[in-house]
Amino acid sequence: MKFGVVTFPGSNCDEDMVHVLEQVLRVPVERLWHKEHDLKGVDVVVLPGGFSYGDYLRSGAIARFSPIMNEVVEHARRGGKVLGVCNGFQVLCEAGLLPGALLHNAGQRFVCRNVHVRPQTFDTDLTRGLEDRALLIPIAHGEGRYHADEETLMVLDDHDQVLFRYCDANGISTPESDPNGSVEHIAGVCDRERNVFGMMPHP
Repeated sequence: MKFGVVTFPGSNCDEDMVHVLEQVLRVPVERLWHKEHDLKGVDVVVLPGGFSYGDYLRSGAIARFSPIMNEVVEHARRGGKVLGVCNGFQVLCEAGLLPGALLHNAGQRFVCRNVHVRPQTFDTDLTRGLEDRALLIPIAHGEGRYHADEETLMVLDDHDQVLFRYCDANGISTPESDPNGSVEHIAGVCDRERNVFGMMPHP
């Protein structure tokens, strides 16, 4: 399985992602520039963290119109796997590949620290095999507050699309354990077809 890591102007976690994929997971990786129109035969597209286009307008709002995103959208619609982390999650929401939106943190401050999240479903390629416990993962964002309307939240719950929720070290979700005020403490979601994944924490 070949992975492709997209770099936008302002991406700053792309090399981290390439390093982990190549050196830890030992999988082949293609670097994909935002102006390209070819995914180079990759099976999984990864949109990494960073501040694409300086996060002007809204985080991910400009990157969503990059040429490579036309290919990413088509890849996803054909059932291809796509993972968006932090800024990548924001881009996927802006592109309509994932439900909801990422808003300014409730505290109106950039948050950079380790947080706990707990898997909510184990029926996805991303979460299958994880333990049902609190996982300590770093975050670094100013616009990470997940928001969706009541109808969308019902659909997410009905179709088991919530991947992770913020929690404390014991795995309990509370307002205090939520670093950005996300609705229902949601830290990551997938699409209904379970091939597009987004999460704010950096795994």
